[in-house]
Amino acid sequence: MAEPADTAAADVPRSPWLRTGFVAAAAFVGFVAVVAGAVVATSDDGGEAAAAPPAARTAEPPATGAPDGTCPTLSDTRQSPPTAEPAGVTWELYDGVALPASKAAGPADTGPDQARCYARTPLGALLAASQISVRYLAAGDWESVTRAQTVGAGRDTYLADRAAAEQTAAPGRDRPAHGQIAGFRFVTYHGTTAVIETVWRFPAGQLQAAATTMLWRDDDWRLEFPADPAAPTPVGSLAGYVSWGGV
Repeated sequence: MAEPADTAAADVPRSPWLRTGFVAAAAFVGFVAVVAGAVVATSDDGGEAAAAPPAARTAEPPATGAPDGTCPTLSDTRQSPPTAEPAGVTWELYDGVALPASKAAGPADTGPDQARCYARTPLGALLAASQISVRYLAAGDWESVTRAQTVGAGRDTYLADRAAAEQTAAPGRDRPAHGQIAGFRFVTYHGTTAVIETVWRFPAGQLQAAATTMLWRDDDWRLEFPADPAAPTPVGSLAGYVSWGGV
């Protein structure tokens, strides 16, 4: 089984909204390295830069949504969860993290903060889970992303806690140890609900799996923000998962 990230990093100062008390969704803690239940930040000695990922495969931007905000009808209609690397997916870096997109399954409307409009299919749910779970943490307007693209009992607590914490956070002090998507598997899919385990690979090579629930609401996929999320699980390999990633 893979070992967690270096425990010495747990003593490095980190932004208050990255502390354990503000981690309110499994997708959040899956995106950043976790040690003994705490989110780890990189040190000031340049370790983050040394671990920067290589350039991702880039793609043409997907088609934009309609001017009135409605989503276009996408061509993907497959209702069987993928058991191999999905075809037609391209990758683009967002804040250093490679995120997937598909002309057939979305996102069909991508801006600097939100990426929205996905097919009501397993692939659409997978793409939405990948995009939203990173953007609500990393986007400049993270609050709008969280309000528009997440639902659930834990959302309002996260919004309030993070907003309060950022009022006292020292600017420019630290960045989390971001992971990259390395694989996935579907736990369930029922048309309006998808539970997906995503494996994240961190700079030191450790792997963590985090489960995300996606719900079809108001004609698009939303990430469920649970009140009491499960912590991500260290995994030793991608055995049992579909290997998938942009870097």
